[in-house]
Amino acid sequence: MYFKRHAEDSVRKLAKMFGAILVTGPRQVGKTTLLEQIATDMAHVTLDDPLLLMNAREHGRTFFQDYPPPVFVDEIQYAPELFPIMKMSLDKTRKKGQFYLTGSQQFDLMKNVSESLAGRIGILTLSSFSLREIYGLGFAEPFIPTNTYFQGRLKEAKAIPYQDVWNRIHRGSMPELVLNPDFDWEMFYGAYVKTYIERDVRKLTQVGDELKFITFMTIVAGRTGQLLNLESIARDVGVSQPTAQRWLSILVASNLVYLLKSYHNNLTKRAVKIPKLYFLDTGLAAWLTRWTTPDVLKNGAMAGAFFESFVVAEILKSYYNTGVLEPPLYYYRDKDAKEIDLLILENGVLHPLEIKKHADPTKRDIATFSILDNIPDVKRGTGGVICLYDNLVSLTETDKVIPVHYL
Repeated sequence: MYFKRHAEDSVRKLAKMFGAILVTGPRQVGKTTLLEQIATDMAHVTLDDPLLLMNAREHGRTFFQDYPPPVFVDEIQYAPELFPIMKMSLDKTRKKGQFYLTGSQQFDLMKNVSESLAGRIGILTLSSFSLREIYGLGFAEPFIPTNTYFQGRLKEAKAIPYQDVWNRIHRGSMPELVLNPDFDWEMFYGAYVKTYIERDVRKLTQVGDELKFITFMTIVAGRTGQLLNLESIARDVGVSQPTAQRWLSILVASNLVYLLKSYHNNLTKRAVKIPKLYFLDTGLAAWLTRWTTPDVLKNGAMAGAFFESFVVAEILKSYYNTGVLEPPLYYYRDKDAKEIDLLILENGVLHPLEIKKHADPTKRDIATFSILDNIPDVKRGTGGVICLYDNLVSLTETDKVIPVHYL
């Protein structure tokens, strides 16, 4: 069974613009499956195969004679030696859509790409299934709380029962878990973490104590939706702050963690500049922090943080799937602890959003939006409260109650 991915159209567009296309993202989110739907008339080479990997590393110049472009190369990060050869081939032929690549490790992968294929490669970040994909919706525009967006979204809006939302937050949106509802959640994530550490973390950096790294992942998952406090995380794990910084960089490079930047400029001197930390796979975060059932999670102390993380991840997916590598997302918090959960910047206009797990939002939830009116040279646009209410309704002339199924 194949769920159509919204990123398919973006990959096809990139293939018309660039000689090489790289689909990157966390493990097991469907990068290979996605490209198999597109690169149907060419050789598929996976560098998971040790013999092919040896050939690629030691005989790079003849590798593409054996597998001439157009070609699909899976797990390209294992053979960085191929990047200069691809560059020479593209400079010689000037053809588009010659190399379709996947890679899970962004840490070194992006360094090799920027050094060898700058200007010759289109990059797309693929995440796990979005709610739109799970429910088979074709609407694929990036989320933004404008009337134009809602008019388009309304045509395919599909209500999601309250309990189903929490089931999804707890189980996560990994393709294997969505497509196979009988798969054991506990066993899946246990194997996922083991594979991630053995195949990605070991190759990215020297982690001397794997159990301590899992502890680090657990501590970070427990801080989802909070301001990043690296000193506190390092202390709780029992490692130095430079080590914690390096390990956090691994989680960010692996697309498991997202650091949401604060919105500030020269005129917002009271704004906090520390990023907020989000663990993007709420299923993995629930497994790490031992929230063992959806009911325990939704009634627990971290319910709000998990709901907020889920919403941020859904909005990120809507941008990533259209080929946007750096979504224009921010948050605002000042030294008086006044905060706006999410700001979307479009054409110089800031759209403020609050994220609340309750189903009865009021104007009090958007009281902090007025902060933007007091910042010179900032234009405030339409916004709202993303929550678990059933219907899209106006809260004020400019702000709406936005059900989570409108993301």
